[in-house]
Amino acid sequence: MPRALPPLGWFRAFEAAARRESFTRAADELGLTQSAVSQQIRLLESRLGCRLFVRKPRGIALTDEGRRMLPDVTVAIGGLRSAVSAFEKPEQAGLLTVATSVSIAQWYLAPRLGHFLDTNPGTSLRIVSAVWPDEQGESRADVRIRFGPEPDKAEAATQLGSSRMVLVAAPKLLNSKSDIHLTELQLRERVLIQAVGTADLWARHAELLGHDPKHLASLHVDSHGLAVDLARAGTGIAFTSESIALPSLRDGSLVRAHPESIDGRDGYWISNLAESRETMARTFIDWLTEQVNFADPVTIEVEDH
Repeated sequence: MPRALPPLGWFRAFEAAARRESFTRAADELGLTQSAVSQQIRLLESRLGCRLFVRKPRGIALTDEGRRMLPDVTVAIGGLRSAVSAFEKPEQAGLLTVATSVSIAQWYLAPRLGHFLDTNPGTSLRIVSAVWPDEQGESRADVRIRFGPEPDKAEAATQLGSSRMVLVAAPKLLNSKSDIHLTELQLRERVLIQAVGTADLWARHAELLGHDPKHLASLHVDSHGLAVDLARAGTGIAFTSESIALPSLRDGSLVRAHPESIDGRDGYWISNLAESRETMARTFIDWLTEQVNFADPVTIEVEDH
């Protein structure tokens, strides 16, 4: 039997990086982190048994193998776009399309969209979400929300929430309030859940706590939303985005497992892709920015001993 094809997302990462000549710019286009794009390309290289890119201090370049594969991948992705376009329906008048990732759709938008629709009667919303974005859907989007480094000034993006990283867990996983000062032994006895691209941040956080990160067992996941889901299920303690964890911290399904947090490299950014700022896109951006950025922070109480 022929081997199964590698995931389509790996090819999308390869094609975007080759076209943009940068993992960072490819990540920006795909709505992923730079480390996620790099990881997907490494996985593809491992599967194919060859290097596709030469990593340079100031960029990347295709290898002979990468140059040989790129035309076929480009044609294949173009064919998929053409096949899908035959089924696309005309745009609905007055429809606001928001392109985002699954994590943001689930943990940023889902708890809040009812309020937006109640306060903006007659508005029609379409949420385009995927592990890797649908390029046609994003090209038709009015608003884009993505996770990554601060964009250049030309994008005119607004940051949503904080970029802080925190330790969170289901209440049942912590023995008592004293567990908010988890010792290294207690952490080693639990599963530590890390979102992709946060290993170095955990090392900094562990140093802040006086722990040795080398001794900690970890479960690695590809999104902060999944890290929150696993923590809510009691699988382990998640080192994840405070912003994505915030709804669960508010409803009590998660609690802070330690009072210390650390600033992350990446954040959540919202951009207006519509031509005019005097549109429902602007209304939506202003509403969501106020909902997220002016929300009361969640703190934890520390008992005196």
